[in-house]
Amino acid sequence: MSNDEIFAAAYREHYWAVSRYVARRLDGRTGEVEEVVAEVFTVAWRRRAELPHTPLPWLYGVARNCLANAVRGRGRRRRLLDRIGNDDAAHGRHLTSGPEAESPGGWVHEALARLSEKDQEVLRLTAWEELGVDELAVA
Repeated sequence: MSNDEIFAAAYREHYWAVSRYVARRLDGRTGEVEEVVAEVFTVAWRRRAELPHTPLPWLYGVARNCLANAVRGRGRRRRLLDRIGNDDAAHGRHLTSGPEAESPGGWVHEALARLSEKDQEVLRLTAWEELGVDELAVA
């Protein structure tokens, strides 16, 4: 099987798993989820010769790095808005949502937030992505 065929199979078999992985970490922000997943598979395409026999844990590792890049980018955009002024805030439109917008299971996210980043990721990979110990070592 060629590297292109291996990539195509990994994409077909794992696209939705990677999408769910990213969506859970971005609270379902659809546009951002699609951008991050596209970046994950762009990286996988560029590195298709390195795809392991079981690619999903490796793809989760790539997704974690792409998510970190997205978070850093969001921070840069926020700092830029702070420097130049946020038009919505200047016109009295609030960017925060009310308590009625709180998502179900918010207490789980609060509990996770109290853990270190590494511990959070281990729990997410085992509970949400159902990885075993051997797969965790790869991710």
